Amino acid sequence: QVQLVESGGGLVQPGGSLNLSCAATGKSILTAYTMAWYRPGPGNRREVVAGIASDRVPHYADFVNGRFTISEDTAENTVVLRMNSLKPEDTAVYTCNARWLPDLGTVYWGQGTPVTVSS
Repeated sequence: QVQLVESGGGLVQPGGSLNLSCAATGKSILTAYTMAWYRPGPGNRREVVAGIASDRVPHYADFVNGRFTISEDTAENTVVLRMNSLKPEDTAVYTCNARWLPDLGTVYWGQGTPVTVSS
């Protein structure tokens, strides 16, 4: 049974930082085809914030603009999203997802962790 559990959200002042974690159980993150962080975007549709594909190369949404870093903690089987220079518009529930071969049609989602950026 694969599960993704996010943690690390909270209240932070503008300009502050947070580390979000997505812990996987049931499969290794090193064998994931994709792992990514999402948040609600325009029209309340999920938009990707950052992700790591099978080539292990991180990619980021344009709005990240160098403020966030996605990385893998293999010892903890966790994907971490380090968020710096947070803005009020970054306020959202952040959710991670992942897919593994051979069944790329199955997408696993966590329950989300809320981030509030406010003074």
